[in-house]
Amino acid sequence: MSDRPETPAAPSLTHFLPVPRLKDRSNGWKPQVQRAFIAALADTGSVASACKRVGRSTHGAYALRRAEGAEAFAAAWEAALDHGVRRIEDAAMDRALNGTEETIHYHGEHVATRRRYNERLVMFILRSRLPQRFGADSQGGTPPGHKGAIGTMEKRRLKRKWKAKWRKKWRAEWEAALPENRMKSAAEARKLIEAKLEDLRQRVLTRDSYEWRELTPETRDAYRHYKTLRARDLGRKVERESHLPSEADLAAERTAEEARYGKRRGTVQEEEPMPLPPPGWRDKTEEPKDSGPRIRTMKDEGWD
Repeated sequence: MSDRPETPAAPSLTHFLPVPRLKDRSNGWKPQVQRAFIAALADTGSVASACKRVGRSTHGAYALRRAEGAEAFAAAWEAALDHGVRRIEDAAMDRALNGTEETIHYHGEHVATRRRYNERLVMFILRSRLPQRFGADSQGGTPPGHKGAIGTMEKRRLKRKWKAKWRKKWRAEWEAALPENRMKSAAEARKLIEAKLEDLRQRVLTRDSYEWRELTPETRDAYRHYKTLRARDLGRKVERESHLPSEADLAAERTAEEARYGKRRGTVQEEEPMPLPPPGWRDKTEEPKDSGPRIRTMKDEGWD
């Protein structure tokens, strides 16, 4: 055990009821060793460092904390850790104020030294120490009671909780409306299928109507006779296709078509035909008109 003097904060931490031990061993956790461990833990903030300082193992320290009658020892442990956290805070404050010294090497040789400051560490400390001035709520981002780094973590936790609650509510509403949505989807699908079937039916009827007009009267009469005989043999009524025109309708269509064709033909005949040129019009040559005095050349005939 080290004879290191206790820190000023140690007396307030070491005044606790030690954990009673069944045997007094030379390497055991005697009351003075327990108090020295708590003091070292307050100085270092590390369980491993405190155990090393008092010459004990970390396994023994945690076993002592779980032992019967260790309530006071565990409370002193927590208080010492709080002091260790304060020491870490002091070290962070020192790094934020004074920075850290770094060496610069060039080709393996030390050429300069510089001091680097951590701006993020400075802002973290300012937001934690003075949240009313440097916290997120100073810009209108965080509501009162959610300030600094701890407030940010709490805000994230609440956001995840609210998201999970909202997702659960949305799932319940979706499951409740699932039957109705399925009925709507089925009705819409049925309407779409019926519309496509009706369009296909109209195409088939139109095709049959055009093919019916291309058949000869003899073929049409044979088809009607077949339908009559088939209905008679099966004991059914004769079904007439309403989309197929009758002979009277076909005759009326032919009459109207012939009338339209004759009218167009009469209109063409009434127009005056273009007169043809008289025979031998290519043989006639027009004499050039005398447009004034003409200069004669050696090639002109009758040149004297």
